Amino acid sequence: MSYRNAVELLRVAAKATSMRGVSLKEIEAMLERNYRTAQRLIQALGDLFPELEKRNDDDDPGCSRWYLPRSGIAPLLNPTAEELAALSLAEASLAKSAGIDHAKALRGLHAKILALIPTDRSRRIEADEEALLMALGHAARPGPRPTSEEAVDLAISTALKGASKLRIRYRGKKDIAARDRIVAPHGLLLGARRYLVAIDLGKSGGDVQHYRVDCIEEATVLSDPFLRKEGFDLAEHAQRCFGSYEDPHGIHDVVWKFAPKAAQQAQGFVFHPAQTVEFEADGSLIVKFRAAGLLEMCWHLYMWGDAVEVISPPELVKMVDGYRRSDFAALP
Repeated sequence: MSYRNAVELLRVAAKATSMRGVSLKEIEAMLERNYRTAQRLIQALGDLFPELEKRNDDDDPGCSRWYLPRSGIAPLLNPTAEELAALSLAEASLAKSAGIDHAKALRGLHAKILALIPTDRSRRIEADEEALLMALGHAARPGPRPTSEEAVDLAISTALKGASKLRIRYRGKKDIAARDRIVAPHGLLLGARRYLVAIDLGKSGGDVQHYRVDCIEEATVLSDPFLRKEGFDLAEHAQRCFGSYEDPHGIHDVVWKFAPKAAQQAQGFVFHPAQTVEFEADGSLIVKFRAAGLLEMCWHLYMWGDAVEVISPPELVKMVDGYRRSDFAALP
């Protein structure tokens, strides 16, 4: 059996363990193969797993479905060291950005997966995973990250999942001391800093605001539910910002020009989900997008030194004027 056929057979076997099992048409669509190939795969599956059972589809009497007990393929579904290493990396990344509660959930999943693997195999996989993580530099990854309070992260996560109101003790940049607010949480924006996207229920107008999570001193989930703002879409809302901070002064048409020496490197970045890019005749790269957050743009632009020129908006041109360095030894 070829490598491709073996992989396809495993995919069909995994699908056959689902509650509805698998049909020939589903195999065709899943593998982008023809009907005869789907038949051969079912025949091969039956040869390998005698417990494979054929039944009529309750919703479509003319359709046959094949079922396979999950216990039959469990030994074939052991995760690889690469997969577990990816899970560990995701856990570390979430701990730095999305909150400790999400990282704890992944950590628990990691432990459960290892517990389901026979001891002799799990020891080998753990050893390989550790070696991979060391090779990836995971054990000592440098870099700044926002502070995080586990209780605050957990309260935000709980409120978001249950559409519950949240009482936060929050210190804004204009506040001398933190004060309580009752908010309706609508999402979480991740970036250099994390922002809770929420509506302050003590204010009229129902406008969505951003609250820096590291400035939330306490958070309590209330028993009262709330209705999400009609038509609000977090992904669409996030596109209004360059980073995670929404500039109250509004959205700008942004144009950056990367010098030829930096064009290929800049092409490897997604500066904004709705950006457009085009190469000039001299090899420079023009990047255009529409967003708020000029200060966060400045933070990023500084890393490129004199390899990038701000064409617009004029406000951003003034902000970076005099800070374009030529002595950086490397580009981002």
